[in-house]
Amino acid sequence: MIDRIESVEQLEEMISEPTDGVVETMRRLEGDIVILGVGGKMGPSLARMAKRASDSAGAKRRIIGVDLFPSGDQDERLRALDIEAIKCDLLDPDQLAGLPDAPNVIFMVGMKFGATGQEALTWAMNAFLPGLVARKYPKSRIVVFSTGNIYGLTPVSRGGPVESDPPNPVGEYAISALGRERVFEHFSRTLGIPTATIRLNYSIEMRYGVLVDIARSVFAGDSIDLTMGYANVIWQADANAMVLRSFDHVSSPPLVVNVAGPEIVSIRRVAEQFGELMGKKASFTGTESQDALLSNGRLGYRLLGDPRVGVDEMVRWIADWVMRGGESLGKPTHFESRDGKF
Repeated sequence: MIDRIESVEQLEEMISEPTDGVVETMRRLEGDIVILGVGGKMGPSLARMAKRASDSAGAKRRIIGVDLFPSGDQDERLRALDIEAIKCDLLDPDQLAGLPDAPNVIFMVGMKFGATGQEALTWAMNAFLPGLVARKYPKSRIVVFSTGNIYGLTPVSRGGPVESDPPNPVGEYAISALGRERVFEHFSRTLGIPTATIRLNYSIEMRYGVLVDIARSVFAGDSIDLTMGYANVIWQADANAMVLRSFDHVSSPPLVVNVAGPEIVSIRRVAEQFGELMGKKASFTGTESQDALLSNGRLGYRLLGDPRVGVDEMVRWIADWVMRGGESLGKPTHFESRDGKF
């Protein structure tokens, strides 16, 4: 494994590199792929991985990314990679109806940050839109992004909830995310839509994520709140690979699978690791609670493959990146929130 990530270009190459398993999934999969909400933090690398894997498999298909693309040149960057980019307000019925049909759909749309104060829009995006999309694509296979937040706080000693554990969401974001799952489940059952629901906890790369938030706090000399003392993290390329491989397992009723790293990460321990690597002293407030927002990812590894990158590698890469002034997306995760407000 490499010692450092030198540039954004190298990073984007790494987080979109398909595994052999993804290539085989793309070889078996029939038809084009539409990715709704492609403009988020994971969308561009997921779309690029799907494209690279399809090319490697010799599978000629369109990869179509759909989003508002409100700022920057993200749509042009996708087109430069031979990924189609369509600007669309998905809540507008006419615009949604005008999207191309495809036998494979990835639903990445969701509202989390800024949900507090915009609760109505949060529910519209997270729980109303899924019904519109299911009606638009009743003959498609659909992979749905969800979140481990739907489990609520669980004891660290249990090792994280498994997929059969009952949801216990806290806050309007998590409750509306469970609504998203239930609406897709309803249409999967009533219309026979093969579906996979991906409960993600938490994707990491150099420019954002739980580990990046911790690293930047340590480097800046800011204290870290330990009340949410534990988390799951997974390298974004590994999460992307697992999501794409889930097309092999869509079903009606939906497959539900956690996508999370194999380790329960101690926030204190990784902060101290960052301190050692950066020549800084990590400082803390509060003490670790005995529960946290966690997921157990064992089913995902069995069905979708093991992660390739571990926490220690991510910590080394991120420490080096932050010390060199590497690019940041400026989107803190607020992983420390225990009241469900984002």
